[in-house]
Amino acid sequence: MISKEAVKRGYNRGNYVVGAPTQPHYAASIETIGSEAYFQADVVVVPEAVVAELEAAADQVVTDAASVVEGTRDWWAGTMIGETAGTPATPDAVIVKVSTTEQVQAVMRIADANDLPVTVSAGRSNVTGAALPVRGGIVLDVCELNRFVSFDEESQIVEVEAGMFGDVFEELIQSEYGMTMGHWPSSYGISTVGGWVACRGAGQLSTRYGKIEDMVYGMDVVLADGSLITVGESARAAVGPDLLQLVIGSEGTLGVITTIRFKLHRLPAYGRAIAYGFPTFAAGLEACRQIMQQGANPAALRLYDNLESGVQFDLPEQNVLLVADEGTQELVDAGLAISERICAETGVKLDDEAIFERWLDTRYLTGKSAEGFTRSPGFVADTLEMIGRWRDLPAIYDEVVAAINAVPGTLAGSAHQSHAYVDGACLYFSLRGDVEVDRRAEWYRAAWDAANAVILKHDATLSHHHGVGLLRAPYMAESLGAGFEVLRAVKAALDPKNRLNPGKLGLDA
Repeated sequence: MISKEAVKRGYNRGNYVVGAPTQPHYAASIETIGSEAYFQADVVVVPEAVVAELEAAADQVVTDAASVVEGTRDWWAGTMIGETAGTPATPDAVIVKVSTTEQVQAVMRIADANDLPVTVSAGRSNVTGAALPVRGGIVLDVCELNRFVSFDEESQIVEVEAGMFGDVFEELIQSEYGMTMGHWPSSYGISTVGGWVACRGAGQLSTRYGKIEDMVYGMDVVLADGSLITVGESARAAVGPDLLQLVIGSEGTLGVITTIRFKLHRLPAYGRAIAYGFPTFAAGLEACRQIMQQGANPAALRLYDNLESGVQFDLPEQNVLLVADEGTQELVDAGLAISERICAETGVKLDDEAIFERWLDTRYLTGKSAEGFTRSPGFVADTLEMIGRWRDLPAIYDEVVAAINAVPGTLAGSAHQSHAYVDGACLYFSLRGDVEVDRRAEWYRAAWDAANAVILKHDATLSHHHGVGLLRAPYMAESLGAGFEVLRAVKAALDPKNRLNPGKLGLDA
């Protein structure tokens, strides 16, 4: 049996300083950076007179080049490739720091009056380029919009401002109220609650607690013209289309999220985990399907292929499945009894505690890990997550791994199943390449193109929780079909001047 202490330690620990913004972990010094931008085009320069207006409306305006480069970089591999080659991603912009909703409104009115693009920025942990100011203008830094507002104990609803960092938020609701949101993305210590919502994030325990879109009760949003709206505010409704879900995942292209109401859960008092090995990844997927479709929904249902089982658990001959749950003892034990019965039919029992403890120690590393590979200046690693039907997942796994491996320069493609549902699951692929330094961008796009060709062929969904940003923009029109024009129409209605986070979601060049 897994101890309660082990479960709490694993689910609540991280490797980050509490509330710390994203650090410049791969930065070249500003002296080595070239003058051309890696991702910017048709840059809109903010006039000095408007800078003065922004200084009067906000807490601070940052204009010097070194600070702008440092204050806009993210964790996307594309950004890293550019900057380590001496070319910053998006050096031309002004950073405007705000701490109130009223300031956000004032900045948006100034931007609207002066035809300036606005890109919202906070923790910058995104891995798709979603917060890069590709047309310059204003970068709206909302990290100081980070107050705790209120807690409704009877309804288990908390209100918090969008710039609060995830670890600060979770620590507060646990220590003060004995609650959790159950949202544990790998980036939770360097990402904000507003960023989670803007990109439709998922945590590692989403099979129990849901994705971020299941956790939002309501929120306040500033539109492109500076007006403020409230969306949601109901457990369920029948008052037309769901405007709350329209904004969730819009990646800052429809409005600026300022305040959010989240649904919480009581802290779990009990937890257990089991582990099995399967002869093939497909056999493990079938066990996961049966677990979900027979009524269990464990907090974590994670299946690793041979390569990742070797990296994470030193079991390269197995496809390791970890099933872990927390909550009320009766429900946890019932769900794991279902899981154990199903797994025993085709899998072999592994050391539950050893696998679980190893997972707690290494779960943030699997995916981009270079373990087992020789690093060189041309080494590139990234992850690609998608979601599809159970029916299609075995073929998608085989074909995506084969497609990645077929790209010249690839070291290895691998995957694990990270989030599961009754109708399908998320596969989280890892891409690793080693090429000449000046061919990194070429290899990177070729690997992504190859993988997404398979995803599109199977009519699967491009992303489960990382979002679109710049990275997936080239595939959006084909993925959404005629629905893409509806997305364009919504954008045009809410942001007719295309000022909010231009270039993202594939909405423009």
